[in-house]
Amino acid sequence: MASAGRVLPVNDVAPPRGPLDLNLLRTFLAVYRAGSFTTAAARLGLSQPTVTAQIRALEQQTTRPLFTRLPRGTEPTAFAHELAARVTLPLDALAGVGDADRLESRPSPVHLAGPSELLCTRVLPALAPLVAGGVGLRVAQGQTEHLVEQLRAGQQDLVIATRRPRGRSLESVALADEEYLLVAAPTWAGALAGRDPGTGLSSLLREVPLVSYAEDMPIVRRYWRTVFGKQIPPGGAAMTVPNLHAVVAALVAGAGYSVLPRSICQEHLDAGRLLVLDDPAEPPLNTLFLVQRPGSEANPDVARVREVLREAARSW
Repeated sequence: MASAGRVLPVNDVAPPRGPLDLNLLRTFLAVYRAGSFTTAAARLGLSQPTVTAQIRALEQQTTRPLFTRLPRGTEPTAFAHELAARVTLPLDALAGVGDADRLESRPSPVHLAGPSELLCTRVLPALAPLVAGGVGLRVAQGQTEHLVEQLRAGQQDLVIATRRPRGRSLESVALADEEYLLVAAPTWAGALAGRDPGTGLSSLLREVPLVSYAEDMPIVRRYWRTVFGKQIPPGGAAMTVPNLHAVVAALVAGAGYSVLPRSICQEHLDAGRLLVLDDPAEPPLNTLFLVQRPGSEANPDVARVREVLREAARSW
């Protein structure tokens, strides 16, 4: 087994003449898509040593290194990217030739995952017409790191990520910029507006309860660091709740203030149930990325979902 950060060794032997072994190419594509020898072995029903041996055999045939071993997973070499581009469509086509049911039935459901709140407020409404038109969807929620691991393992076709995945084996595109807002119910906003204008907002907020969806307050801390130049808000959180929807519910009921993505609270801002407390020149932004599993393009509905999401994100 190669050490972390090293290219798998290729023996200094002349490559055999003739076409590349089809089984070796299938194993190569599985490792390329999974980003891991272990994950690829599980998907292929092989042992990890067998997968490693097959990749080394293919490297001998091509006389080129294919993967660099990392502390977690593998990184394809430039040649591996070129080889994957050449063999993906033919191998995917061959995989479906003997499957009569696949040829006769409609495409498989599209497996999509992302942050729970974004799915509810933006994604599902945008995809509803596709579902009404016959596209099958299987939607899951979770944190970006876990969902990307699922995508590498073939469990997801598309993932909406809150940060760009590492490595070059996964295709990702910037989907939208999410703006963070400092908000509270009108009663708290009115009380703050009546205070001494010479007192900074961050100091005034010491007297207002803070509601957060986590003890470490990641969104709130980012806002404070970016806008106020301070590491933590005054007093910490008065209330912590399981998710951002619960934060919205608490704020609307008058519990205090918080920092929320615009997509989560826009409806309540429009209705006057929440008010924005601050208008910084450069509000904190978080870029959302749409990540696609290599090989999922064989399902035409994946492309349909992808394009609808990219079009809808222009107005997010």
